[in-house]
Amino acid sequence: MSETLKFLLAPIAWIYGLVVWIRNLLYDEHILYSAQVSIPTICVGNLAVGGTGKTPMTEYLVSLLSKQYKVAVLSRGYGRQTNGFRLANEQDTAQTIGDEPMQIHTRFPKIPVAVCADRVKGVKRLKYLFPDIQCVILDDAYQHRSLRCGMYILLTPYNRLYVHDHMLPWGRLRDVPSQSIRANVVVVTKCPEHMQPIDRRVVANALQLPSYQQLVFSHITYQPLSLPGTPLLVTGIANPQPMLAYLREQYPNTELLAFPDHHIFTNNDLEIIRAKAENYICVVTTEKDYMRLQHTALVKQLGNKLYVQTIKTDFGIDKEAFDRAIRLYISENNRNSKH
Repeated sequence: MSETLKFLLAPIAWIYGLVVWIRNLLYDEHILYSAQVSIPTICVGNLAVGGTGKTPMTEYLVSLLSKQYKVAVLSRGYGRQTNGFRLANEQDTAQTIGDEPMQIHTRFPKIPVAVCADRVKGVKRLKYLFPDIQCVILDDAYQHRSLRCGMYILLTPYNRLYVHDHMLPWGRLRDVPSQSIRANVVVVTKCPEHMQPIDRRVVANALQLPSYQQLVFSHITYQPLSLPGTPLLVTGIANPQPMLAYLREQYPNTELLAFPDHHIFTNNDLEIIRAKAENYICVVTTEKDYMRLQHTALVKQLGNKLYVQTIKTDFGIDKEAFDRAIRLYISENNRNSKH
């Protein structure tokens, strides 16, 4: 972004930041009401717009907790063409529940996954439908302050910490950095796989977290793909650069065809992809994008030329500490809810 454009956008960002700050103040001073529910709730969120790894984190929590507890997931369902509360079923698509909930539902078909813009209503409806639920994981609800969650996990990417960012539209922040104080755990996502201790200290010094907050670091792991040659990478996500870098380590001439985050592919888009794909031996897309592409004619046209790159969150040396904190919250609050 040029210095001139920054100068022009800064006043708008300041005004937006002031509006957000006032809204948060009204909740902090209990002028606006935040509801609490009777079951443990874990919010996975961020202060920025997209690209921090909320969905892989939600999937990590589901995988961790569903072995011991009855878990449900609640999302807003961004980009869906339906309204109100909706429980994912076998007939649903990305158009009816959103691409991210569809991805979670596909990975965990036995776990209740629901979408509802009103998170309070959504949690209560899940509890009504599934009375034995022991935890609800809320994907992207950090700014939904009408619900007071029991545990907040705040994500911030390694290459763009929230303390180094600016409010929209100057930067990518949709919430003021001071709201980080509500987090129980701050996860620095998309880190280099082998971080040195000094790099961890640099991040810790930049964030300056209070003592009650736990700081952990995570990185993305990619499922190995046996590609027949250099691919075309097609994405509609917030930040495709990490995946592009990963593929270029093996295939230096990988080309990126990028669309906006949550992009609804039109027939013209599909034709552009198809024409571009003719110059490549294979096409790679993300799991999230496949949720929006799977029912299009393009998938049939590409056939076995199309590969889906899946990813997972890996905490490395922080895994034990992070898992312990999550399990402790769930076990203590389930015990308390019985009294």
